[in-house]
Amino acid sequence: MDSTIVTDQIVPLAGAGTDLRRTPVSREGHFGWLDVRALDEALLPAVVQAALHHRIDGLVADDPRVFDGLPPTIRRILLVDAPAVDDFPYEDADLVVVADRADARSPHIGHTPDRGVHVVVSDAASLQEACEVVREVPWTLLTFTDPTKIPLEIVIAAAENSGGRTVTTVTDVEDAEIVKLVLEHGSDGLLLAPRSADDVARLANIVEHQPEHMELSVLVVDKIEHIGMGDRACIDTCSLLEKDEGCLIGSFSTGMFLSCSETHPLPYMPTRPFRWNAGAVHSYVLGPENRTRYVSELQAGFPILAVRSDGSVREVRIGRVKIEKRPLLSITATAPNGKTVNVITQDDWHVRLLGPGGSVNNVTELSAGDELLGYVPSEARHVGLPITEFCDER
Repeated sequence: MDSTIVTDQIVPLAGAGTDLRRTPVSREGHFGWLDVRALDEALLPAVVQAALHHRIDGLVADDPRVFDGLPPTIRRILLVDAPAVDDFPYEDADLVVVADRADARSPHIGHTPDRGVHVVVSDAASLQEACEVVREVPWTLLTFTDPTKIPLEIVIAAAENSGGRTVTTVTDVEDAEIVKLVLEHGSDGLLLAPRSADDVARLANIVEHQPEHMELSVLVVDKIEHIGMGDRACIDTCSLLEKDEGCLIGSFSTGMFLSCSETHPLPYMPTRPFRWNAGAVHSYVLGPENRTRYVSELQAGFPILAVRSDGSVREVRIGRVKIEKRPLLSITATAPNGKTVNVITQDDWHVRLLGPGGSVNNVTELSAGDELLGYVPSEARHVGLPITEFCDER
């Protein structure tokens, strides 16, 4: 009798003895595993310490002795081809992963809390196998023999609402960055065979949960000045932006304004829903990891934060930065903490800033007392990084 999929639960094989039934688990966030099976013994202690320091989720080994002395803060994953008939210390592992889906129910594994299956996808038949397994067991470890990510997309789609977790083998840290984003939410976990302790830190940085919300503040306009010609930039992204989505930009580290994307109708040109008419080239723009860059430093491929008026955040990539000479407008406002903030934009009606509730404000129609949205960090900046020190910006 085959297993029968019922919504997001699995009815186990009749008489199989081991119940693999599960309830849905949260897919929020990603995690990293380290494959230490082929790691040089001299390097193993440094990698393990790095894994503990950077809060890596799990270590994958084929010898339970590797788990000796590990604290319960890290998951111990035992990867075996098939369950051993003789006594084997499976109880030293938190998760046992086998190569055959039938072995996931083997009584020889004992009472290990979790079980999974490793599927090597190399053709249509093994891809079908992966799509079935991912809906049957709590954990599916995936290894793809071809560089295309299309098979992974298919397996991720098959896993939707199944309650299981997918972990994908990656070739290096760069591959991990790509796998994390396949079909937007990517594989739940990434398995990397580290070459050094530095690889552990880089993997941890990739899977670390990035903030998806930030607190925006109301900035009250004090003064608007026409200041003549200068260089301003349009930032074109590789994403389509929402009508209340902007980038955070400003002249000072004490505060940045929420600029509006060109998603709203213009009388003489089509909308460009991938663009911000950002501001003067000296301006700070907020990117991931709370780091700023000058507009003049931005290049194709760089990450930048897109922020909506409700404070929700996502990372987008820059496709092009276009710098041109234009008349400029200086807008000065007061933040809730009393500090003065400034932004310099192109002096034209079609350039807009966002206000409370997602209101769209043409910069040439602003007046003292108007309210705009912005971000007011508590730290100053040094080479784009937040630092607690005295800093007077004017």
